[in-house]
Amino acid sequence: MSDSARPAGPARNPRGGAGRSRPGIGSTWGTALATGVAALGGLLFGYDTGIISSALLYFPKSFGGVTDPQGTLVWDVDLFGLVSLGADKAIEVIVSCLLFGALVGAVTGGAIADRVGRRTTLIGVSLIFLIGAVVSGLAPTAEVLVLSRVALGYSIGVSSVAVPLYIAEIAPKNRRGRLVSMNQLMITAGIFLSYLVGFALAPVEGWRLMLVLAAVPALLMLIGLFKVPESPRWLIVHGRTAEAREAMMQTRTAEEAETEIYEITEHAKVERSRTWSDLLTPRMRPALLVGIGIAVVNQLVGVNAVIYYTPRILSDIYGDNVALLITLIVGFVNMAVTLIALSRIDHWGRRPLILGGTLAVAVSLLVLALLFLGVPEAGDPPLVVGVGLAVVLCLYIAAFAASLGLGLWLINSEVYPTPVRGKAASLGSTAHWLLDLVIALNVLTIVGVIGATGLFAIFAVFALAGLAFLWRRLPETRGKSLEQINNELQGRPHRSAARKS
Repeated sequence: MSDSARPAGPARNPRGGAGRSRPGIGSTWGTALATGVAALGGLLFGYDTGIISSALLYFPKSFGGVTDPQGTLVWDVDLFGLVSLGADKAIEVIVSCLLFGALVGAVTGGAIADRVGRRTTLIGVSLIFLIGAVVSGLAPTAEVLVLSRVALGYSIGVSSVAVPLYIAEIAPKNRRGRLVSMNQLMITAGIFLSYLVGFALAPVEGWRLMLVLAAVPALLMLIGLFKVPESPRWLIVHGRTAEAREAMMQTRTAEEAETEIYEITEHAKVERSRTWSDLLTPRMRPALLVGIGIAVVNQLVGVNAVIYYTPRILSDIYGDNVALLITLIVGFVNMAVTLIALSRIDHWGRRPLILGGTLAVAVSLLVLALLFLGVPEAGDPPLVVGVGLAVVLCLYIAAFAASLGLGLWLINSEVYPTPVRGKAASLGSTAHWLLDLVIALNVLTIVGVIGATGLFAIFAVFALAGLAFLWRRLPETRGKSLEQINNELQGRPHRSAARKS
């Protein structure tokens, strides 16, 4: 009988005694610790992407920017001696350099996580987060700021693949939705924290401290990762079944642990020879359509345009202080609704939340487009328009948070087979960051050409098209093992894990 099929006795530690040295990831405390530490990557993801929306109001003054008598920022930036950029385009580039790094990280992150392990990958990510935060806050020139933000972006891209993978692979299937969605909750918490810090430091225009403060959660993540174990699924795929069994059996019965090990082992035998080229085979197509498709819809509804540029767009209407306050409220709603949806996703299922929320996103975008028609070119907008913009922005972000916000990272962590889950998930993440980069590089330019009304109308059309796609393609994954989900997407019957020795 093979090691993977051998009935298990009491958990043993590596020295041969009873397994009592460290809480297993199957235990409530151990799972919570591992999830919490990994999800700090999500907090850093949110903070580093969100803080730039506040910082960009102030850092141009440190690099030669001035405001003319009409209140327009005048700033000509010569980056690396290669290109000279005007104010809006320079801001778009500094915002987007993080996304360029994230794109590279997403492309490479899955392969790294598959080769060296999920936990080891996250240790490297946290170290880059730590160094990048300090360097960006101390940047003496715009070029140094750009390079440090590219490095931070690389960590964000890798963590956007590795964090959901790690949590999905340590989580029991009946709690996987809530635990994986902790990553998205921490992303929203990071965004809210960045808005809170930005609002608090606005009176002193402390953009450097805004950026440096990201070093605190990065250090906590780095320390915490040395206290948690590797993913059991990754261990099994790499022939380290005994280590995976020891962790699983701390709270599972012997039969439950052996059932999981058997399913993973059998699935890995089928998928072991998968390579990058195999991801394009017909058998992988259903999973790829779902994973990449939801990533595309997630970005085309414009959420990151709102996250990055809301203060800049609204400051022309309300002034800087009110714009930052509205942005702070939007960030709080994003976090609060994510928490509520996270607590219910394993009860209500993925499809109802994602489809219903995407419809609400489309409606909110249409209303926003209409409201921006009522904003005059000069002077204050009518009260109904001013209040309406703030309220509908909150409704929009709430609908997104409960649907596509949770759905992107959760679905991408669930639909792929274990041996290539890292590589395959990185494709969805890559699509996400590529579109994010393209949108961030052009938002202010588009607003300058067709106005905010045109921008939000385009996003609304994409939301309706995305809803039609998800209605047809999105599977319900609630309460199913990762192996069962993949078999069903490929149209194969799921083999019963029940077996006889």
